[in-house]
Amino acid sequence: MAAEKIVIDASIIAKCFLEEKYSDKASKLMDAHTSGRFRLVAPSLIVYEVLNALKRSNIYTKEELTLVSQSINKYDFELWDLEEGLKEEVIKIAVGYGLSVYDASYIALARVLNTTFFTADEELVRRTKDLKLTKHVREV
Repeated sequence: MAAEKIVIDASIIAKCFLEEKYSDKASKLMDAHTSGRFRLVAPSLIVYEVLNALKRSNIYTKEELTLVSQSINKYDFELWDLEEGLKEEVIKIAVGYGLSVYDASYIALARVLNTTFFTADEELVRRTKDLKLTKHVREV
Protein backbone atom coordinates (compact mmCIF):
# COMPACT_ATOMS: atom_id res chain seq x y z
CA MET A 1 0.00 0.00 0.00
CA ALA A 2 1.31 3.44 -0.92
CA ALA A 3 2.13 5.89 1.85
CA GLU A 4 -0.30 8.74 2.47
CA LYS A 5 0.74 11.92 0.69
CA ILE A 6 1.13 15.14 2.66
CA VAL A 7 1.91 18.51 1.10
CA ILE A 8 4.53 20.67 2.81
CA ASP A 9 5.86 24.12 2.05
CA ALA A 10 9.34 25.61 2.21
CA SER A 11 8.91 26.70 5.83
CA ILE A 12 8.87 23.05 6.91
CA ILE A 13 12.15 22.15 5.22
CA ALA A 14 13.79 25.44 6.23
CA LYS A 15 13.00 24.72 9.89
CA CYS A 16 15.00 21.50 9.58
CA PHE A 17 18.08 23.56 8.71
CA LEU A 18 17.49 26.44 11.13
CA GLU A 19 17.17 26.31 14.91
CA GLU A 20 13.72 27.84 15.30
CA LYS A 21 10.48 27.29 17.11
CA TYR A 22 8.84 24.08 15.82
CA SER A 23 12.03 22.82 14.17
CA ASP A 24 11.50 19.59 16.10
CA LYS A 25 8.01 19.19 14.64
CA ALA A 26 9.28 19.83 11.11
CA SER A 27 11.96 17.20 11.65
CA LYS A 28 9.25 14.72 12.70
CA LEU A 29 7.52 15.21 9.35
CA MET A 30 10.79 14.66 7.52
CA ASP A 31 11.48 11.53 9.58
CA ALA A 32 8.00 10.20 8.77
CA HIS A 33 8.82 10.69 5.08
CA THR A 34 12.19 8.94 5.23
CA SER A 35 10.69 6.03 7.19
CA GLY A 36 7.92 5.63 4.60
CA ARG A 37 4.99 6.50 6.87
CA PHE A 38 4.16 9.50 4.67
CA ARG A 39 5.16 10.67 1.22
CA LEU A 40 5.97 14.39 1.28
CA VAL A 41 4.78 16.25 -1.78
CA ALA A 42 5.30 19.86 -2.93
CA PRO A 43 5.30 22.12 -5.96
CA SER A 44 8.72 22.10 -7.63
CA LEU A 45 9.32 25.70 -6.53
CA ILE A 46 9.92 24.47 -2.98
CA VAL A 47 13.65 23.99 -3.53
CA TYR A 48 14.05 27.60 -4.69
CA GLU A 49 12.08 28.85 -1.70
CA VAL A 50 14.05 26.80 0.82
CA LEU A 51 17.40 27.92 -0.56
CA ASN A 52 16.19 31.52 -0.58
CA ALA A 53 15.07 31.31 3.05
CA LEU A 54 18.39 29.81 4.11
CA LYS A 55 20.38 32.38 2.13
CA ARG A 56 18.39 35.20 3.73
CA SER A 57 19.13 33.78 7.18
CA ASN A 58 22.79 34.76 6.63
CA ILE A 59 23.85 31.60 8.45
CA TYR A 60 25.02 29.54 5.48
CA THR A 61 27.97 30.12 3.17
CA LYS A 62 27.73 29.56 -0.58
CA GLU A 63 29.39 26.18 -0.18
CA GLU A 64 27.04 25.17 2.63
CA LEU A 65 24.01 26.18 0.57
CA THR A 66 25.27 23.93 -2.20
CA LEU A 67 25.49 21.05 0.28
CA VAL A 68 22.00 21.82 1.59
CA SER A 69 20.68 21.75 -1.97
CA GLN A 70 22.21 18.32 -2.49
CA SER A 71 20.79 17.15 0.84
CA ILE A 72 17.28 18.29 -0.13
CA ASN A 73 17.52 16.35 -3.39
CA LYS A 74 18.35 13.17 -1.45
CA TYR A 75 14.98 13.32 0.30
CA ASP A 76 13.33 12.46 -3.02
CA PHE A 77 10.18 14.48 -2.42
CA GLU A 78 7.41 14.10 -4.95
CA LEU A 79 7.63 17.42 -6.80
CA TRP A 80 4.87 18.76 -9.03
CA ASP A 81 5.27 21.25 -11.84
CA LEU A 82 2.63 23.88 -12.52
CA GLU A 83 0.48 22.16 -15.14
CA GLU A 84 -2.98 22.96 -16.46
CA GLY A 85 -5.28 21.43 -13.83
CA LEU A 86 -3.11 22.61 -10.97
CA LYS A 87 -2.52 26.04 -12.53
CA GLU A 88 -6.25 26.83 -12.56
CA GLU A 89 -6.58 25.85 -8.89
CA VAL A 90 -3.52 27.94 -7.95
CA ILE A 91 -4.98 31.04 -9.59
CA LYS A 92 -8.40 30.46 -8.01
CA ILE A 93 -6.89 30.18 -4.52
CA ALA A 94 -4.41 33.05 -4.98
CA VAL A 95 -7.15 35.44 -6.10
CA GLY A 96 -9.83 34.13 -3.73
CA TYR A 97 -7.67 34.32 -0.61
CA GLY A 98 -5.37 37.21 -1.53
CA LEU A 99 -2.30 34.97 -1.43
CA SER A 100 0.87 34.92 -3.45
CA VAL A 101 0.88 32.43 -6.29
CA TYR A 102 3.73 30.71 -4.44
CA ASP A 103 1.69 30.13 -1.27
CA ALA A 104 -1.42 29.24 -3.26
CA SER A 105 0.50 26.55 -5.17
CA TYR A 106 0.98 24.47 -2.01
CA ILE A 107 -2.68 24.73 -1.03
CA ALA A 108 -3.86 24.01 -4.57
CA LEU A 109 -1.72 20.89 -4.69
CA ALA A 110 -3.21 19.69 -1.40
CA ARG A 111 -6.70 20.27 -2.81
CA VAL A 112 -5.93 18.43 -6.04
CA LEU A 113 -4.50 15.50 -4.05
CA ASN A 114 -7.27 15.73 -1.42
CA THR A 115 -4.77 15.71 1.42
CA THR A 116 -3.38 17.79 4.28
CA PHE A 117 -1.02 20.72 3.83
CA PHE A 118 1.49 21.53 6.60
CA THR A 119 3.18 24.90 7.00
CA ALA A 120 4.94 26.90 9.70
CA ASP A 121 3.31 30.10 8.41
CA GLU A 122 0.69 31.04 11.01
CA GLU A 123 -0.77 33.80 8.84
CA LEU A 124 -1.29 31.37 5.96
CA VAL A 125 -3.08 28.93 8.28
CA ARG A 126 -5.29 31.72 9.60
CA ARG A 127 -6.21 33.04 6.16
CA THR A 128 -7.12 29.61 4.79
CA LYS A 129 -8.67 27.97 7.85
CA ASP A 130 -12.04 27.53 6.13
CA LEU A 131 -10.42 25.15 3.62
CA LYS A 132 -9.87 22.69 6.48
CA LEU A 133 -6.78 21.21 4.87
CA THR A 134 -4.14 23.66 6.08
CA LYS A 135 -2.43 22.74 9.35
CA HIS A 136 0.32 24.37 11.33
CA VAL A 137 3.42 22.28 11.94
CA ARG A 138 2.83 22.47 15.70
CA GLU A 139 -0.05 20.00 15.08
CA VAL A 140 2.38 17.24 14.05
